[in-house]
Amino acid sequence: MFRRAILVLTLLTGALIGTAAPAAAADTSVPGSYAVGYVDASVSASGRSFSARIYYPAAAAGQNAAVAAGRFPAIAFGHGFLQAVSKYYGTMSHLASWGFVVAAPTSQGGLFPSHGAFADDLNAQLTWLVAQDTTAGSRFNAHIVTNRLGLSGHSMGAGASVLAASRNPAVTTVANLAAAETNPSAATAAASVAAPMLLVAGSSDTIAPPADNQRKIYNGKAAPKQLRTITGGFHCGFMDSTSSFCDSGSITRAVQLSLTRRLLTDWFRYYLAGDTGSYDAVWGTAAHNDPQVQFEGAA
Repeated sequence: MFRRAILVLTLLTGALIGTAAPAAAADTSVPGSYAVGYVDASVSASGRSFSARIYYPAAAAGQNAAVAAGRFPAIAFGHGFLQAVSKYYGTMSHLASWGFVVAAPTSQGGLFPSHGAFADDLNAQLTWLVAQDTTAGSRFNAHIVTNRLGLSGHSMGAGASVLAASRNPAVTTVANLAAAETNPSAATAAASVAAPMLLVAGSSDTIAPPADNQRKIYNGKAAPKQLRTITGGFHCGFMDSTSSFCDSGSITRAVQLSLTRRLLTDWFRYYLAGDTGSYDAVWGTAAHNDPQVQFEGAA
């Protein structure tokens, strides 16, 4: 009888402990568990050639480090108008630490860029990464999940990511920052994008104001889609450091980058990595009740 009572008490205690509190969600505003490597590569694919900086999960941190064991989803990232790719190294590295291969073409950096060509470069970057998975001797051989492809970018590069997605049915999802209207029109192209899309905006953006840019792309896109607006966020707050003719907002760059990296990481973990545990941060209560980021979305 005594042993039975102990057993019942133990089971009840275990049940209470098991239901007392669910496991805490991962804090994706801080770097993930992977060391981060990077490489500067010459990319040639789909009739296009350019250089690119690539960040990836690594066995040890540093330039030209070996890739970590496993296969990882790939993301192509587009830089902003007249902005060096180096302005985005922090965000690219952050995504890599959470298990993504992130590549940023350096093309279309001049005063008169072609938005359409930049979109083609982003798609060529993804094509190149997919090909590397089966290229003998490649650093990325057997390291790319070839059917989990993402597009991202900032400003001009974000608009180009929408154009790229409209031209590439292999794209799994798009998540970008302060998307600017492009020529041809990203707002028009959005109607042809079937993949889930996240548009991250800053409420104080004076260079690509949400109402004239991200809102029009959002309205043109069919569900699933989200427009997440960082309260007090500004256009240049999506970059690691300031630049000429930049704007400012009511929050610091550090705060905005932390929020930005969390939003991108949660979205890509859910849609590219298949992490169902990220649902609440993307579509659930946590997303709807975020005090720093306004939520609008259609699933």
